Amino acid sequence: MTIVTKDLLIGIDIGGTTVKNAIIGVEGKMIAKWEIETNINNQGASVPNDIWQSIRDRLEELKIGKDRIVGMGVGAPGFIEPDTGVVAIAVNIGWRDFELKEILEKLSGIPVFVDNDANIAALGENWKGSGNQVENMLAVTLGTGVGGGIIANSHIVTGTNGTGAEIGHMTVVTEGGAPCNCGRTGCLETVASATGIVRQANEWIDAGNAPGLKQIKQESGSITTKDIFDLAREGDQPANKLIQSITDQLGLALANIAVTINPAKIVIGGGVSKAGEQLLTPLKKAFDRYALPRINEACDIVIAQLGNDAGVYGGAYLVLQQVNSN
Repeated sequence: MTIVTKDLLIGIDIGGTTVKNAIIGVEGKMIAKWEIETNINNQGASVPNDIWQSIRDRLEELKIGKDRIVGMGVGAPGFIEPDTGVVAIAVNIGWRDFELKEILEKLSGIPVFVDNDANIAALGENWKGSGNQVENMLAVTLGTGVGGGIIANSHIVTGTNGTGAEIGHMTVVTEGGAPCNCGRTGCLETVASATGIVRQANEWIDAGNAPGLKQIKQESGSITTKDIFDLAREGDQPANKLIQSITDQLGLALANIAVTINPAKIVIGGGVSKAGEQLLTPLKKAFDRYALPRINEACDIVIAQLGNDAGVYGGAYLVLQQVNSN
């Protein structure tokens, strides 16, 4: 008689362009990882089937039996109902009230657990990245938008209807703020995301306040956050002032969140975080200025380590959490 031990986890990170998949051991060892295209045709109807076909093919290729899989943990964009695994809204894919958990479970016959992609990335960073498994952590992703994940007492904060930790939609500019994709104005996302940073740089250029950035834009046709940080590193005063303004608003927002959860770590990820210490140094100064001293003393702000792997590690860890809590 062959005794089969369930010793593997599957992590899935669904994005608007690609789906990242991984097979990971229960201790966190990466067995295999790969990507497939996200087919958003027909409002993303084929995505679950595409995912399972890809995973099934990889399991067969590696000669891994399905009976070794503990479960599949999925990070999906948008608003997720954590109890049901229903994706209420995922604009980039076209899902609305999409029963992702139920569909994947029927296809695979494997337990499936679903949460917001930013929450999943936070779990991943805390399990195998910069978080080092602290009990209280805030993860912030500064990319095209601003994502957030809050871990309190070792569990992700989802809220009543899955909208917890949507920190990108904190209001930071109360009057005259830029429009946000959520339909409001003045959200943190309009200020501290890569998109928001470039928008502000273009406003400074149009106002004649950033000649160095204007020259870059004239030469290349556009500017990026990397251009801004590179120019600031060379001593350009307007670029440095812009970074100072952005990190001041972000530091204030993080200090206000920190007073509610008292985190041991704030982990900064996303494309903007590639600036490293050039971002962290002014951000830490702003956080120190606004945070309650006792909270500040206990909190370390660090750059994320896992990059694009954070989501699949987080999906795998979500399975462990859910199974162990039952």
